[in-house]
Amino acid sequence: MQIRRVSFDHPDAMKLNDQVQAEYAVRYGDEGDATPLAAADFDPPNGVYLIAYDEHGTPVASGGWRAQDANDEGNVDGDAEIKRMYVIDGMRGRGLARRVLAALEEDARTAGRIRMVLETGTKQPEAIALYTSSGYEPCAKFGYYRFHDASRYFAKGL
Repeated sequence: MQIRRVSFDHPDAMKLNDQVQAEYAVRYGDEGDATPLAAADFDPPNGVYLIAYDEHGTPVASGGWRAQDANDEGNVDGDAEIKRMYVIDGMRGRGLARRVLAALEEDARTAGRIRMVLETGTKQPEAIALYTSSGYEPCAKFGYYRFHDASRYFAKGL
């Protein structure tokens, strides 16, 4: 597996984003994650978007982080927010998400971010298990979904 930096509007990123949005729609019975995102949110040094490719060059996993500082949505200075972590169906259970997560954490740390934060939902128990087993702990609500009961928030110092 090879992990590459790509732009959030790269064709492979868009393909995987469409897949994760479709999965969110099924799990939550809505249109997917409505959090406003722009490709520039993931431009270094204020973020990064990663795609993992298998040995055939097929995109199989993705994830990104974007810089967040103190704002009226509950973020604090130095936050790096994880977005669009995803592994395609046939590649789950192989540690790909854990590898992408570690690469995101290292990149955010190198960029000077001090805390990694994320929001996930109650209908994503695999995500909650990944994050808690990776040292993430519950934190104060922030961001677009901070008023939704099905949202869960986690943070980890970098």
